[in-house]
Amino acid sequence: MRSHLARIAAATLAAIAMTLSSLLVGSAATAAPAPAAVRVLYYDASQAAEFVNVVHQGAANWNARVTNVRLERWTSGRPLNIRVYADNGWPRAYVNSLGNGTVYMGRQATAEGHNPTRIAAHELGHILGLPDRRTGICSELMSGSSAGTSCTSAFPNSQEITKVNNLFASGALVTAGWRQEVA
Repeated sequence: MRSHLARIAAATLAAIAMTLSSLLVGSAATAAPAPAAVRVLYYDASQAAEFVNVVHQGAANWNARVTNVRLERWTSGRPLNIRVYADNGWPRAYVNSLGNGTVYMGRQATAEGHNPTRIAAHELGHILGLPDRRTGICSELMSGSSAGTSCTSAFPNSQEITKVNNLFASGALVTAGWRQEVA
């Protein structure tokens, strides 16, 4: 009788172990997907003249807030995603694809009193997939010059952060072309 009870107990324990094992394997298969790998974009600000440091600060502002993309200074041997130049026009960006393009740090906006770090972060925002919003709200980085010369906010807000994280998580396509405010 004892041996019969021992066999029943062993069989019951084996059945429980198999059930738990299949539940664990099944839940692993339906677990949330692993977070997307951080995409590193390399930018070259060597042609940004007097704007080099504000471009670095604008990139640092994005890096402090987003999680799916990181902007790093370009060095030889790395792919070059973003070129930054200085000129005498209005600031603008040409987007080739998500995370790739050219930024022009136009002196006209700084001559009119706009904050150069905000400009750099705003133009990098275009390369990261964001459009101009022109709402006049200072806390919206992509409101650009419409927020006025007194606005110095150079960080993306929560909606802008979410949008960039989602774009890079999904590998979204963005339309190539100029992103330029009308002065």
